[in-house]
Amino acid sequence: MKPAAVTTFFLIVLTLYAGANLYIWKRLSQCVCALCPKTNAVIFAIIYAVFAALLIVPNFAAFATLPAAIKDALRWSSGCWVGFFLYALMLFVAADAVTVTGRLSKLIPRPVPQSIRLYAGLAVITLTAALMVYGIINASKIKVTSYTVRLNSNKALPGGMKIVLASDLHLGAAGSEKRLPKIVDAINSQKPDLICLAGDIFNSSYNAVSDPEKASELLKSLSATHGVYACPGNHDAGKSAVEMVDFLERSGVKLLNDEFDIVNGQIVVLGRLDPRPIGGFGGLRRAGIAELIVRTGNETSVTLVNKKSAPGQSRLLTVNGNMPIIVIDHNPKSIHEYGNEVDLVLSGHTHKGQLFPANLITKAVYTADYGHYQKEPNAPNLIVTSGAGTWGPPMRVGTNCEIVGISLF
Repeated sequence: MKPAAVTTFFLIVLTLYAGANLYIWKRLSQCVCALCPKTNAVIFAIIYAVFAALLIVPNFAAFATLPAAIKDALRWSSGCWVGFFLYALMLFVAADAVTVTGRLSKLIPRPVPQSIRLYAGLAVITLTAALMVYGIINASKIKVTSYTVRLNSNKALPGGMKIVLASDLHLGAAGSEKRLPKIVDAINSQKPDLICLAGDIFNSSYNAVSDPEKASELLKSLSATHGVYACPGNHDAGKSAVEMVDFLERSGVKLLNDEFDIVNGQIVVLGRLDPRPIGGFGGLRRAGIAELIVRTGNETSVTLVNKKSAPGQSRLLTVNGNMPIIVIDHNPKSIHEYGNEVDLVLSGHTHKGQLFPANLITKAVYTADYGHYQKEPNAPNLIVTSGAGTWGPPMRVGTNCEIVGISLF
């Protein structure tokens, strides 16, 4: 996108944001002034403007040389403000729609009595606060969701394999590091054979992580028979991408950038680069699936290609039709790329909307925004998790922070 187009886009967004805040402020001030007639409207407007600015402050503060406690406070304030802004806007619009309907049906007199404005405002404030408190409490809990995936008979695994999928930790976001011990405990409690982290381990900046060493030690404590694998998400990119890769390496996490590995001689794990990294992957570009999985003359076999191969790592592997192929791909929108040579695709990214009613949007946008999906019997199985963390508001309304246990047979 050209610089002029980017500038225009941000100006439009800021204008819409300012207009929405002006609307919320007006409705809040009507309520506050009705309760406290001596309220100074100018001071109230300034206080509201300061809170409205919190939305953008942490985007700069995360890179500043500020004490960790200050950065954490800014992230929490910003995240909570986003939750307040979204629900206050929706609920005030809903309240006004009810008022307009009442006026049109003559159930509410003209002009609208101040008492109705007051009670409507109090109802909106109360419900917004309740949703925020519930969302914060709900986001602190880690749910375990379970699925069973049965492979075609020629690829069945004797004894099965237990895979744990986790995605969207968003380390550096509000509440992320406090939540991490719970996530690690929940994963280890499943006694997995294999752990797959489906991207967005970071929240766009390594520098936003308050205590990287503590977070690294926690990830090191992940316990799986055959190790921990990850693919990068769209937030695992940008100027600090190199630091992110180093962090994962010293944390015992094997990052697959359009690369494959053979696990226990039983299955192939292929990790994909995200197609739209925020700030780029330092020159790396997502390969086309045809470059990574090449069909051979034999219809039952394919050849996998590592675009880059580390010492001791195979560059080419021919799979003869009896070895399952698992793909870790952050964004489930890519499911259409995979044919019947792939058995299971593991994704995250959507958060299942994170805050109601955004889940209705993700459900409309994605073929599968959450859960287990298979288009037809021979098509790949897709499992999409709502994520173990949060992005933006440290809240979950209508969705859960989760890890996923997959019994693969």
